[in-house]
Order: sequence, then structure tokens, then C-alpha cells
Amino acid sequence: MPKIKIVGNDKKILYSNGETLLEILLREGFFIDNPCNGKGTCGKCRVKILEGDIEEPTITEKKLISENELKNGIRLSCLVKPNADISVELFQKEGAHKVLTAGYTPKFDFNINVKKIPVYIEKPSLKNQTPLEEQFKKTTGVKKSIGIDNLLDIEYSEGEYTAVIYNDEIIGIESGNTADKIFGVAIDIGTTTVVCELVDMNTGKQLANSSMINAQKHFGLDVLTRITYEIENPEDGINKLQTAIVDSINDMIDDVCHKTGIEKKYIYEVSVGANCTMMHMLLGISAKTIGKSPYAPIFTGSRNILASEIGIKISKKGRLYCLPSVSSYIGADIVAGAYVCDLQHKKGNVLFIDIGTNGEIVLSKAGKLLSCSCAAGPALEGMNISSGMRASEGAIEDIEIVNGFVNIKTIGNKNPVGICGSGILAAVRELVKSGIIKKEGAFIKKDKLPETDSRYDLIQLNGKKREFIVCDKIASDKNNHENEKILITQGDIRQVQLAKGAILSGFLALLRKAGISMSELDKVMIAGQFGAHLPADSLIGTGILPEEVGDKLEYVGNSSKAGAYMALMSSDVKKEMEELAVNMDYMELGAIEDYERLFSDCLIFPEIKD
Repeated sequence: MPKIKIVGNDKKILYSNGETLLEILLREGFFIDNPCNGKGTCGKCRVKILEGDIEEPTITEKKLISENELKNGIRLSCLVKPNADISVELFQKEGAHKVLTAGYTPKFDFNINVKKIPVYIEKPSLKNQTPLEEQFKKTTGVKKSIGIDNLLDIEYSEGEYTAVIYNDEIIGIESGNTADKIFGVAIDIGTTTVVCELVDMNTGKQLANSSMINAQKHFGLDVLTRITYEIENPEDGINKLQTAIVDSINDMIDDVCHKTGIEKKYIYEVSVGANCTMMHMLLGISAKTIGKSPYAPIFTGSRNILASEIGIKISKKGRLYCLPSVSSYIGADIVAGAYVCDLQHKKGNVLFIDIGTNGEIVLSKAGKLLSCSCAAGPALEGMNISSGMRASEGAIEDIEIVNGFVNIKTIGNKNPVGICGSGILAAVRELVKSGIIKKEGAFIKKDKLPETDSRYDLIQLNGKKREFIVCDKIASDKNNHENEKILITQGDIRQVQLAKGAILSGFLALLRKAGISMSELDKVMIAGQFGAHLPADSLIGTGILPEEVGDKLEYVGNSSKAGAYMALMSSDVKKEMEELAVNMDYMELGAIEDYERLFSDCLIFPEIKD
């Protein structure tokens, strides 16, 4: 069999003909950024072929890779199908990512589903032959029979034991008094990131957290691309997507247990908030119907199952609780956020928005909830942007234009390697403010500017295309992008415009449906991984949110994880979230009269004010 040698790695990969280089590398665990899931459209899965014969570059590669780079062996791994021994250099390393783990959590009463009761078992005798099971039931007050698998774990001998009870059923028997060891895990599964938090359920104390990029990234960066992967891989697509997220959860549980010294056998419940697609994929249920009209999910209700049913490794009888969703695009993460923000009890008019690949919006009009979802696309998370990347080290996260100079701020204060979502939004804000782009989104013409204009040197011409120069080059990736500049292109502006149009039109459509004017809106609550990193001046300056709400913004952080924590710590919260999900109305934006006109109007950037 032919083999692939990776420079800087002793591993030699054997492979079969017919696979793309991207597929081979991902299968072997190498990090390759591939936002388009190997479709050959993003141009970001670049590698360098050092030795070996491969096919000539495709037409697509010639469009996305410069002639000089092609001569130096740079290729798109998704379009290369090797058939002989080759040597490959990888440029990309997955750096530390900026993941939001904290969020506002209101005060609430603890009422956990798990409890432990110490039981002293008397030594059996001819006069006292009370069955061990009956002694447990008498001491605990539990009437249900103990499962045979739990009875197998113990011998009838005198001493102290502990009964583990979940919803009035003994699910475990432990030697000694372990009543002080009741732990649970709250998890937020986002399309991009996953956050896990270990909780002492006796006290509610949050002991440790772990986070990572969602491992399903290998199958696509957004939910629709992952659903497409399911469709295109009917034999094992669903299983691979489920395995990716379950393995991630187990890794994070191992991590928080290692940090605290707590044994997994004392974790009795995992509570999960996630969007509807991620919840389907977690449970191994097909999400295909979510990706096509009429976008109906298989289920939206909460689920309470044995964690072991899907391979989550905690206590043998530990439970997995999945929060409820409302619809295909208003998931459990939004139900959690609405509950955390107490929208169902608000007396005024409050708008809740989670900004990400999808912009989910909930309007509370005196406690009556109306929701919608708008397809913002991945641009606001740095994807589908020419120099875009995730929010990891070296990503430009803020930009300011001052007197013709571009000041940048990168994550970790590292050399710039690309621009993330908050960075692209800051760039557009500055371009609008400085007048480099017009309200319709087009760049001003460089030849109309005098050379003395401070904006003149910030614009370059690429043929007839105008581009904004962010910085001179990507210094830390010299092999792959030597002398290349980080740019904002006209296409990048259009991607942000589409996201802006989607979110703002959803915002305005909800107000219109509820009969609320902008002045009657009391508060706008912003949640989510991405929203937390967006200052008001970027949201207002780009027109994603109207200027009138600039002083009404409140950031609530990772409300999905906060909701998962609350559900973990209270059976009452679980019931109330389930009721909230049933009572939240959903509005399909595409079905609204004149929505196309509203969307078109929302594409316009704000006017520059002197």
C-alpha cells in the first residue's frame, strides 16, 4: 500500500487509492481547517507536497491558490487524491481557543433528583433473616424493587452502605458512607464549542470546567453541512457524528475529574443544553429532516435516559437529561437562555438574542414568548471570510482605524494569522465609520480619492476588485502565506451584510408581529459564545442592532450552560423548562408577508454621522 510521510511526525500513514488527502489526514487525527467540509470552496485546507507525484492542480485550486504557491507545492488537501508515496508538510496547528464558559445564573432553590441515604445492614442470623433488599427499602422508604445488577454488586454482610436514589428508585448501592459524594455535570453543546462543568450536587458548587472545539468540525462547521454529511454517508454518518461528540464529552469529564481528583463513579447525572440538531446528533437520531423543508425535527421534548445508552462514562446507572427544544431552529440552548433570563415572568418588553451561525431571538411581551430563527451564516464566527479563522490564538479580534493607521488586537497577543468573528465585525464597523465602504456595502473607489486622503493607502486593487489592508502579512505562517496580507474583500463585506440582514430583520419582524415599537422595548439581552465578545459599538456600528437599543443591552454570557446547571440542580427547574418550551410560540420568517423587502432594507449599513 502507498504511504504518506508527515514532516515533523514519525508516523507513516498507509492508505488506499481513491481517498482525498483531507479524508486521510482527518481520519488519522491531524488538524486541518476545512470549513466547507471538503467541498473545495473555502481554500483553507492547504498543505505542501514536498515529495511524490500527484495529479495536476484542478481548476478550483488554480482559482484559490496563487501561481507562485502552486509552483512551491501548495495544494488543497480536499482536492488531492494521492496514489503513490508522498511527503507532506502541514501548516496548521490547532491553537488555544477562546471559549466562553461563564454565564449569569439567577438564584433558585436546589431540588436535585439524586440523593444518598446511609444504610446500616445488620448481621443475618437464624432469628433475623430479613432480606438485604428489605432492609434497604425500610431505611430509605423506597418501595420499588432494587435492580438485580445492583444486588449482584454486594454480599449480605454486616456494615454500613449507602443507597443511591434517583427519582424514588435505588439505582446503586455503595460500600461505606459516601453520602457526601454526589456529583453531576452540566454541558452546553454548541455548533462550534462545547463546555463541560463538574458540580457538587450536595452544595451546588461549580468545581471545575473544561471546554473544546466541537469535534464534529471535521464533518462541517455548521449544522446544515453536518446534516449533509449524514445524507451523503447513509451507512455510518449518524454514528460518526454521535461518536465525535460523545468522545468529546468523555474527554472533558476525564479532564474535570483529573483537575479535582473526583472519581467518575460518583457522577450520577449529566444535563445538556444544545441546539436541536446537536441534540439529535448526540442521541444518534437522524437530523436529516431538519435540513430540508418543512424542517421538522424527529423530537423536541426533553429526554431522561441512562447515560451509558449512548456511551457517556459516569456512574453505572447515571442519567443523561437533555433539555427540551421548541422547534428545529429554537433549541434547548435557547429554552435554557429564556429560562435563565426569566423571560416568562417579565412584565415589560424584553428581547433575548443568541448571536451565532444562527441568530435565535425570543421576544417577551409581558411574559408571552414569541421566537424566530434567522440564518446568520458562519461569517460572524470568522468562517466564509477570506482571512477568517476561529477565535484562537493569533486571531485578530479587534480593529481600529485612526488617522489612516490600522491598530489591531489579537487573541493571546500573538502574531496575526487571520481574523475571527469579532474582528471581522470590528473591521466592518471601522470601514463604515471611516467611509471606506458605503451604506450599500460597496468599497469607495480608490481612484476617486486624493493621495493625501488618509484612506488612500488602506485600499488596494486586485485587478478591478478593491480590498482593505488589515496588516502586511501573516507573520507566523511564513511557509504557507509568505508576504501575503490579511485583507477584507468585497465578498467578506457581503457575507457580513447577509448576517446583519438576517439578524436585524428577525429582530424587527418579531417587534412588528407583537405590535411593539422600538421605543417600547425595555431591554435587549445578548447571550452566547459569540455575543459575549461583541461590544455595543460593533453591534450598533454595523447596524446588526438598531441604534435605539444601544443603551438597553445586557450581556448574559453562556446561558445555555447556566440553564443546564439549573436543570441539573433542580427537578422543579426541569419541569418549568419543559412547560416554557411548550408555551413558546415560533414564527417562521420566510412565511411573513413582505419579508424579502424587510430583509433587503436591513442589508443597508448605518449612515455616517458627523
